[in-house]
Amino acid sequence: MSEPVAPGSAPEPAGAAPPDTVAARFDLYQRAGGLAVPFVTAVIAFLIGGVIVAATGHNPITAYWDIFKGAGLNWFGHLTTNTANTSAYNFSQTLLATTTLILTGLAVAFAFRCGLFNIGGQGQYLVGLIVANWIGVSWLNLARPAHVLIGVALATLAGAAWAGIAGFLKATTGAHEVISTIMLNWIAIYLGAWAFGQGGPLQGPQPSSPISASIDPSARIPYFWGDSTLGGLHYGFFVAIGALVVFWALLNRTTLGYEVRAVGFNPDAAAYGGISVRKNYIRAMAISGAFAGLAGGMDMLSQYAPIGFGTLDVYGSTIGFLGIAVALLGRNTAVGVGLAALLFGALLYGTTHGLTSNVIQPQLTSNLTSIIQGLVVLFVGADVLILAVWNARRKVRLRGGTATAESTPESAS
Repeated sequence: MSEPVAPGSAPEPAGAAPPDTVAARFDLYQRAGGLAVPFVTAVIAFLIGGVIVAATGHNPITAYWDIFKGAGLNWFGHLTTNTANTSAYNFSQTLLATTTLILTGLAVAFAFRCGLFNIGGQGQYLVGLIVANWIGVSWLNLARPAHVLIGVALATLAGAAWAGIAGFLKATTGAHEVISTIMLNWIAIYLGAWAFGQGGPLQGPQPSSPISASIDPSARIPYFWGDSTLGGLHYGFFVAIGALVVFWALLNRTTLGYEVRAVGFNPDAAAYGGISVRKNYIRAMAISGAFAGLAGGMDMLSQYAPIGFGTLDVYGSTIGFLGIAVALLGRNTAVGVGLAALLFGALLYGTTHGLTSNVIQPQLTSNLTSIIQGLVVLFVGADVLILAVWNARRKVRLRGGTATAESTPESAS
């Protein structure tokens, strides 16, 4: 005897997949897309970059191989301070750039998870750097661990406060965070140019040089790989790896993360469920700024500690903007941001130290990374295009199946 059908429900069509199978298949598609789209995006960006290199009359395979070696990705061995081993030194410099890119990428990714677009990573990075310089130069007679920790902590708080301004404006007046963070970027740039410029409060001892003073040795982050005078890899690398873990745990294992993700999915539904949208806008931006401020603080207390940071550096730095491409390529996930940061870190160092004029057009050497970065941002929306094509294909198949069913006569009983 057949099971009775519940009132008001229609029987499932023959051959229909169980609901749990459909959900599992959809989840598989989502996970596959989350891995495939960034990979395809990077491949397409590098292919187009290769076409541009070929158009200048050079071999793109040779160029990319030189970038690979220039980034030290061909290094396999033990930690060494021997600068004659160029692959080891180059790889340490790639990881140094990766350290900063992880943090600036997380600054963008965390805001994204709350439905906010943090364009202000560069300004937050600079504010953290300025505060760390002030601590490292002015706060003397402190023991090394305390001096480093205070400098890094206050730089992190400065970045959080700077981004929190945009979050507060978004929560109270509805000001769009893209506009407010761009304006805050320029304020931070002009602030840094004034602070490190001639007559500025943080200018170094030479009155003719618009550059900051060197950081006191007690405030410098120690290196564990390479020679500090040549810019080795410092312990901040492990802080960046820890930040990836904190980012993941905060979003997936805390009530704060649940609320941030809920607001990012649908602010109206989150508000209906009792979640304060305004509060989450402020704290999501503050946490994002904290990551960028931490990046600026650690850079100032490590690679810029002996040489200082000047007005030309303030205007020329783009590491915060590169964090946008890192977050987009990494799909705002901890693992994705880490891998994307390594990719762009290798590009940054590999293009500037691995390419020579006989391998690539000299004018293209410093711009190849920017070209690939722009292509990544351009193609990062490929998942939307793929889903649109897939849905159109399904509609065509459904229409074809309906037409076939209507044209087939029913068999005689």
